[in-house]
Amino acid sequence: MGDEPVNVKEYQELARQALPKMYYDYFAGGSEDQHTLRQNVEAFHRITLRPRILVDVSKIDMSTTILGYKTSAPIMIAPTAMHKLAHPQGEVLTAKAAAACNVIMALSFMSTCTIEEVSSSCNAVFFFQLYIYKRRDISALMVKRAESNGYKAILLTADTPKLGRREADIKNKMIAPQLKNFEGLVSTKVDDNDGSNLEAFASKSFDPSLSWKDIAWLKSITKLPILIKGILTREDAIKAVEVGVDGIIVSNHGARQLDYVPATIAVLEEVVDAVKGRIPVLFDGGIRRGTDVFKALALGAQAVLIGRPVVYGLAAKGEYGVRRVVEMLKDELELAMALSGCPTLNHITRKHVRTQMDDLHSRL
Repeated sequence: MGDEPVNVKEYQELARQALPKMYYDYFAGGSEDQHTLRQNVEAFHRITLRPRILVDVSKIDMSTTILGYKTSAPIMIAPTAMHKLAHPQGEVLTAKAAAACNVIMALSFMSTCTIEEVSSSCNAVFFFQLYIYKRRDISALMVKRAESNGYKAILLTADTPKLGRREADIKNKMIAPQLKNFEGLVSTKVDDNDGSNLEAFASKSFDPSLSWKDIAWLKSITKLPILIKGILTREDAIKAVEVGVDGIIVSNHGARQLDYVPATIAVLEEVVDAVKGRIPVLFDGGIRRGTDVFKALALGAQAVLIGRPVVYGLAAKGEYGVRRVVEMLKDELELAMALSGCPTLNHITRKHVRTQMDDLHSRL
């Protein structure tokens, strides 16, 4: 492999070389047997494309709007924790890359740069990811800070009443750094000689009583649109619409929570069918190619979020690395659209992909 990666996946190897093992394992790992971690990527391989030919694709337009905010492509930077473990300047560099690429960035609740540092660093559009702590006043304060600093939406992560069992972190005795957003509010220092300090901190902090009724509480403390992240079933998609959220993110938390849940691309269509266009459905998990983005859009996602590749780009080459990761996916999506006969995003339809379920139905 040369110095300059030619695809997103090559940044992972550069990140592995650049990072201490504990930090690389933290970013790269999934829960338990890591079955879902592998499937998140491999499930894309089982979907084939059905291109249309002799379409005028001399001009390709990838631009779109997400919750009314214009963006250069249907690609967002997903909320991933603790970017300073990947680069000393952390989320500020990720934000600058988002601004340079004109894509939306969702800042993690577990960011190692403050809400204010990130929002003042550049002119990107920011969303804010939220966990609900047992101390609701802390979560409420973070929402208020995000709102007052110009963040445009709240992404409520709803699949984490407890932290998944991430065995690499346990073996490495992973230590959570102090998070500046919580200075004077809560300490990440937890004594846990048996395993991951991160896991011990999460079990001390996260509220396992969080339920659907708490959406009303969240709506009462902010005017920002609320998206629920972590939906994998038709039933929960319908419930999300019923409680009045503004969007859904189909996600299995990067396969870091419950192992043996389906790959997100395998359940995307189920969620889209249940929502019936009433609210936007975004997609998270396993995107490594522009063709992956195309497949998710064909199955009904309005946009996709990318997590690990961004962190790998940051670890390998800082702001430039993040920018290149996003640009590579945009370039590959543009090419996939051209070669599939889709000059705009609206031209991408369900008829442009064939899934295993389609194959099954054709044999019946």
